[in-house]
Amino acid sequence: MNQASSSPRLFNKNLLLLIICQGLFLTNNVTFIAINGLVGMSLTPIPWMATLPIMGYVVGGALSTGLVSKVQKRYGRQKSFQLGLLVAVVSAIICAIAAYQRNFWLLTTATLIAGFYSANGQLYRFAAAELTHASLKEKAVSWVLAGGLLGAVIGPNLASWTKNVFDVPFLGAYLSLAVAGTIGIFIMGKIEFHKELDLRQERDKDGGLVSGSVDVGRSLMVIAQQPMFIVVAMTSALSYGIMNLLMAATPLAMEVCGYPFSDAAMVLQWHVIGMFAPGFFTGHLIKRWGSLPIMWVGLVLNVACVAIALSGTELHQFFWAMLVLGVGWNFLFTGATTLALSTYLPAEKDKAQGLINFFVFSTMAITSLSSGALLTTQGWALLNWVSIFPLFLTALGLFWLSRHLKRLALVRI
Repeated sequence: MNQASSSPRLFNKNLLLLIICQGLFLTNNVTFIAINGLVGMSLTPIPWMATLPIMGYVVGGALSTGLVSKVQKRYGRQKSFQLGLLVAVVSAIICAIAAYQRNFWLLTTATLIAGFYSANGQLYRFAAAELTHASLKEKAVSWVLAGGLLGAVIGPNLASWTKNVFDVPFLGAYLSLAVAGTIGIFIMGKIEFHKELDLRQERDKDGGLVSGSVDVGRSLMVIAQQPMFIVVAMTSALSYGIMNLLMAATPLAMEVCGYPFSDAAMVLQWHVIGMFAPGFFTGHLIKRWGSLPIMWVGLVLNVACVAIALSGTELHQFFWAMLVLGVGWNFLFTGATTLALSTYLPAEKDKAQGLINFFVFSTMAITSLSSGALLTTQGWALLNWVSIFPLFLTALGLFWLSRHLKRLALVRI
């Protein structure tokens, strides 16, 4: 047998189906971001509350992270993911009812419920590493994130195509998301997640294993005190927070500037393409250069996005700012996810991943509300100036981790 035939394969049926599920997840995500702020603005008499339905989505995700971790631990990946998709169907239908009844608070409540689906979908990237050979985990994570390209193509176009299907704007979009969630339940049922060995074992005072005992791994406090985990959690949260702050405000800012929704949908579509198209090669880059250098490149691209956004409000400036922001997010978030895989043991994955996602959703909740409030009260320019502060914190975190890893390498030598 030659070497080529014995090398591990990246792709298999399970990974490909998970990539499709990621695409459906991002279709939901992008459509919500594209229309919830606009629907919210049309339903609330208080302009700064327009992005509250977007905030509800991420607050629901933050509140659901602990519950999702427990469901996954007890029932496994597949049942938890299917339950999340079922919630997506129900919440989309409630959103449609809210739009029909012109009920702002029902819409916000529905997006809060949808957060359970979001908390599940954020774990797809971690599940990807379990569906292929361990030596290919970086590429598996990257390719599943690349599945978001389906959302980039379908999401904004879905919002545009279905905007006026009914007399109520965007009612058709919400109903379409219910159909997409139903399809996702079926596809998720076809994925065979590996049954994991029970690695939970109790250790005696000498560190030996006690026969027949159960050990849940290190405490969450011990896991969270690792320098790499701290930076991974912070970078994951801030990269998503910065991206969400600017992306959620873009459709509203473009409407204020007089652009039609079709232009906003186009800009948002290319932003999401920027988020996920690099997934086809980000894993290769990380494999060759390491996670930290790629994350630094992502940070530089985020700074470039702010510079472009501050240069003006022409259509091409919105376009390039959002496209560059998407690529920068991909490099930062994929690098952080890859680093995260080395900060916990298999028995600790549910609580560790849940904590990371809690920080992500909490930061997104803050930026979702801040996005609408800053834009409607202070304007697009100040919104971009504010984003420089989390970028500075991200730079500090990456610099600190780089120094820590260098000191650790010197000690080992």
